[in-house]
Amino acid sequence: MRRCRPLRFAAALLWSASIALIAACSHAPSPRTPPPESSAMTDSREHGRFLSRELVLDHGVVHRYQVFVPSLKAGGERPALIVFLHGSGERGDDNRKQVEVGLGPIIRERMDDFPAIVVFPQMHTDQIDADRFAGTALKILDRAQAEFNADPKRIVLTGLSMGGYASYELALMQPDRFAAVVPICGGYDPPKAYDAERIAALGGALDLDAAAHKLRGIPFWIFHGAQDDVVPPHYSRDMSAALKRAGADVRYTEFPDADHNSWDPAYATTELWPWVFAQHRP
Repeated sequence: MRRCRPLRFAAALLWSASIALIAACSHAPSPRTPPPESSAMTDSREHGRFLSRELVLDHGVVHRYQVFVPSLKAGGERPALIVFLHGSGERGDDNRKQVEVGLGPIIRERMDDFPAIVVFPQMHTDQIDADRFAGTALKILDRAQAEFNADPKRIVLTGLSMGGYASYELALMQPDRFAAVVPICGGYDPPKAYDAERIAALGGALDLDAAAHKLRGIPFWIFHGAQDDVVPPHYSRDMSAALKRAGADVRYTEFPDADHNSWDPAYATTELWPWVFAQHRP
């Protein structure tokens, strides 16, 4: 059974109190994101900062990603870790687009206050499948967790659109790893009966109820826009209902006036952040 505990970091309360205003400002165009630092992490963590990393996988394929490392004051010696999975529009190899939509702009406004490590994988343009995204993100998570000394009991997964789909897939791959999952404008796409490799990776979750049964031990907060015509909201409604049937701790928020961009109001939900930072695996 999962446990929630009081916030470890006083900074998280201050940060969450101002998050709505920051997210509201993120609708406006912003200057191009400055490049992340590429130097190795040092013992000095006076300020939060973004670092650039890359991981070479099979056949020499290079995947670039960014990692936000919190200040020592905000994050403590062993911070929580959040994995952010971007949407299809942020694919590429520039290692920038994935931090310019969703969670990245919000963190950049309060870099010295945000209390968690955040990992931002970027998928290549030719990668369109949530399962491939999830598999690559899992390898990047392994590397970042080890390098940055993250608390293994406080790993939180969130994603939007394509990344929302991938968040379910990644959670199914390792359901005992995550303290909480926050999917936004996504859904679960069950594997086809002939796709033995994907069925095995997802633990045999051939439908929503089977997936929910495997995920029932993870707290979920699901978000969607009622006017979404890219990923219809019934995908989130159906998954929320399946999780409830399985006995999971699940919250579902649907914004009546939001279209596909439900990530701005989701990340602006003030109650979300105390909830996220309170999640802790036993």
